[in-house]
Parts: sequence; structure tokens; C-alpha cells
Amino acid sequence: MSCHPLFTLALLGTLVGPSAGCIAAAAAGAAGGIYATSRGVESLVNASVEETDARTRAVMADMGIGVTEEHSEKGGDQRELKGKHGDIDVTIQLRRESPTTTKVEVTARKNLAEWDKDFAKQVLARIVEGR
Repeated sequence: MSCHPLFTLALLGTLVGPSAGCIAAAAAGAAGGIYATSRGVESLVNASVEETDARTRAVMADMGIGVTEEHSEKGGDQRELKGKHGDIDVTIQLRRESPTTTKVEVTARKNLAEWDKDFAKQVLARIVEGR
């Protein structure tokens, strides 16, 4: 049995169309995904390093993380903020990836051998969301 060419094209379009749309949506949502690292979490934020720094400071203040140290290198393209939240040492590293994107890595250390990835993820999620 043979199918009409237009029917074949229509069928192919319904099979391929949604997949292409999903791929495009996944690519568009790539920035903002949170990924685990060996000690914490990281994400690519759709904001300049300056805007991300401001977001980071607002999140730290809102979550009760007192800034204890800060460093800046390469003309501000790389920044690091360290703070304390109770007995947890929080480190947030910002690195400019492009004029409009910043890579953010957050670690939350309880002691020499224990990391609190859940807390780090909470901090990073709020930076990514901008709140």
C-alpha cells in the first residue's frame, strides 16, 4: 500500500514539528539551569556581571548571609563574595561569559569535609530568578 505524497509530508511534519519545538525550547532555557559540581552548584545567568553582582548581594542580605570577604579580578569580570550563614561558609563566584551572561558558582561549606549543596542550590536559584 502506498501513501499519497502530501499525506506523507503532513505526517512527517506532525512527527518532526513538535520535536523541533522542544529542542528550541530546551536551548532557550539552557541559561538558568542549575547543575551540581563536586562541592556546590553552578548556573549561567542571563544578566551582566554587574547586574548579577547586585542580585547576589540582595539575595545574600535577604537570606541573612553576611558578607565577610569580596574579591574582584580582571577588571571586574571575575568576582567572589564570601559570607557566613550560621555555621555555613558561603562562597559565590561570578565570571563574565559574555556582555549579557554570567557564570555563577555557589558553595556552602559546613566543615572541612561536609558541603550543603541544598543550601547552595537555594541561594543560586534565587540569584538566577533575580529575587
